[in-house]
Amino acid sequence: MAQGGRAMHDHLTKLYPPEQARSLQEGLQNLATDFAAAHPDLAGQARGLTADQSEVLLIAYGDQVKPRSGSPLKGLLEFMNQRLSGLTGLHLLPHFPYSSDDGFSVIDYRRVDPALGTWEDVKALGERYNLMFDAVINHISAESHWNKEFLAGNDRGYLLQSDPGMDHSLVIRPRTHPLLTTVETPRGPKHVRTTFSADQIDLDYSNPDLLYEIADVLLLYAENGARYLRLDAVGFLWKELGTTCMHLPQTHELVKLLRTFFDIAAPGVCLVPEINGTYEENAPYFGNGSDEAQMVYNFPLPPLVVHSFHTGDATVLNDWLSQLPSPPDGTTFFNFLSSHDGIGVRPVDNLLTTEQVQAMTERVRVHGGQISNRLVEGKETPYEMNITFYDALTAPDEPVEKGIARMRSSHALLLALAGIPGIYFNSMVGGSNWQDGFAQTGRNRTLNRRKYERDELDGLLDGDEQMGGVLQALLHLVRVRAAHPQFHPQAPQKIERLHPGLVAVRRGDVLTISSVKDEEVALPVAGRDLLTEREYGKGDMLEPYGVVWLKPT
Repeated sequence: MAQGGRAMHDHLTKLYPPEQARSLQEGLQNLATDFAAAHPDLAGQARGLTADQSEVLLIAYGDQVKPRSGSPLKGLLEFMNQRLSGLTGLHLLPHFPYSSDDGFSVIDYRRVDPALGTWEDVKALGERYNLMFDAVINHISAESHWNKEFLAGNDRGYLLQSDPGMDHSLVIRPRTHPLLTTVETPRGPKHVRTTFSADQIDLDYSNPDLLYEIADVLLLYAENGARYLRLDAVGFLWKELGTTCMHLPQTHELVKLLRTFFDIAAPGVCLVPEINGTYEENAPYFGNGSDEAQMVYNFPLPPLVVHSFHTGDATVLNDWLSQLPSPPDGTTFFNFLSSHDGIGVRPVDNLLTTEQVQAMTERVRVHGGQISNRLVEGKETPYEMNITFYDALTAPDEPVEKGIARMRSSHALLLALAGIPGIYFNSMVGGSNWQDGFAQTGRNRTLNRRKYERDELDGLLDGDEQMGGVLQALLHLVRVRAAHPQFHPQAPQKIERLHPGLVAVRRGDVLTISSVKDEEVALPVAGRDLLTEREYGKGDMLEPYGVVWLKPT
């Protein structure tokens, strides 16, 4: 048995009875080898991470920019080419037919939403940018063919059912709605697990046929340009009564299995588990560095950065960064400050006090944001802050110059850290809360999910001080970063304690400094700033929310 086959066998025997494991191993191995034979370009790619310091991903919806003509996906490609020079990657948010949750309730995994374009449009994006696809494989839409079959009496065993009479009290909940949804079938009422909403039915990975089908779907994504696969809500993937149903050993075996599978079929595809939780929850998905995911999210980073700018004190952020272990060789972090979702609060459960979280969430409300809750022991507690990153840092009545400076400083830190950075579209263009959209939908997340007509967006970027200023500041940071190998995703980093209001990250011989304070700070170091070519002497003043990337002269 080849090495990949042995590893696959080991993972499967921890998930399924022996006969099922043997049968599924044969099926998956044939699927992977056939794919590799049909796609030698993908099979011949280097294994794992190959990105360098130029890799920066835009996080965007397929219809983020509605074009003057043609499909939205073509319009997005055109906009990125014309206005976002310097970015090398794109996290293309779910681009499949969907029924709710702005794409995350997928009706059909194998089709591109016709309202967005075609697979050819997706491939065109992939020819220019390294693509991250969303693999929304924890749940599927109630409007999917699988559920329609189930409701008609044809139960494939793909959808997770549960007995409401059983004890579900330990299950960790990201939402406040009921865990089970009752549906009518020819066999009588059935109760399906709906972790995220009644429209998003959990899949049952105890059925090996489902796993085979999902593996085939993921190969389709690789075939159409996926360089990274974001495993949405992966921590919930395997459920067992009597447990929290989060991060179970079987879930890790599933991710390891997918890693082994892709090492055979398309070794250049990287897995990126999405776990909206603490570092301690995310880091185990690295495995030993070669047997599980190549990247994991740094979810504590966004709320810690917001807290730092709110207080003008980066002590907690510096403490956390200082003790952050280096990822295993061959892996790295996926760093971000904002996304299509809100700014999570749960990732700082063990880092910020209840009082600090309350102060942060109250300030977010003052800045025009909303707070979404989850259930903990039957009580509602903050889950995420729904607000654009610009507005999270800057109140509506503050000068635009301060907002731009805070965005520049925060994103300079993002780009300085070891790992691959992702920048959400509405942060990239310096957008404010979309209050009109929120009023229309009543959904908190709509505040940070504004989409634009191309002519409208061009006008704003060319004529609006805030949006145009943020875009130019962030693009400049991206381009300077790309020119210096010290910022390679896997190059070492060290946090230096210079001042409570400064975050100083050493990458090789470059010391990056971002200020979170609304006042000048004397620099305790000297050097030439890579961002401006200005020479700084020890004791020179760094402006409020200033940034320097210093190299010795």
